[in-house]
Amino acid sequence: MPTELLFRADAYQSETVATVLAINERGGIELDRTVFYATGGGQPGDAGLLVTADGREIAIGTAIYNPEDKSRILHVPLEGQAAPAIGDAVTARLDWQRRLKRMRIHTALHLLSVVLPYPVTGGAIGEGDGRLDFDIPEGGLDKAEIAEKLNALVARNADVTESWITDEELDANPGLVKTMSVKPPRGSGRVRLVKIGEIDLQPCGGTHVRNTSEIGEVLVTDIEKKGKQNRRVRIALA
Repeated sequence: MPTELLFRADAYQSETVATVLAINERGGIELDRTVFYATGGGQPGDAGLLVTADGREIAIGTAIYNPEDKSRILHVPLEGQAAPAIGDAVTARLDWQRRLKRMRIHTALHLLSVVLPYPVTGGAIGEGDGRLDFDIPEGGLDKAEIAEKLNALVARNADVTESWITDEELDANPGLVKTMSVKPPRGSGRVRLVKIGEIDLQPCGGTHVRNTSEIGEVLVTDIEKKGKQNRRVRIALA
């Protein structure tokens, strides 16, 4: 039974009542539905709590896709946590402030890919900071200039919306894919597109804010040379 991914419909839903369906041999807890984003696309899995009917709290360190069935999510408890019973009703509750920072930085990274319109060779999302790696023929990148352009896009107060296209439609429009190393999430026959006003449109399975105004000021903290043509640009929420 596939896990119902509530974060797909509403990235701002921070908790839900769910039922424990299974617990694997390594202690991963499978629920019928979840608000926890599972690790993927450079975005880490969410942390938080599972709260049982009698008020017991099970601390969850991350969420991952079940390696045996990618349609199901496992909630990985921190060491020493007692497992719930299969069939138990629990409340799945996010560490919301951590998730929100990731949503803000993830949306900012999409804007960074507009400021620097080069192929993206890698990326990562942290706690209020993140990075993209670009395939850039020449260096000479200026932190202040990139930050100014990035914050100008943030200040446009653009709505962030989503739509879906088929795998075939994506294949017919390969220019939508900016990332060379992280491929759009496939397997269901359709691919999710994230649109930021008239600024950007690209496939993405991650969570985002609803409007760029929620990002706030962004700093460009470092530019690293990672190879002959590879430049790593790091950003952080101010």
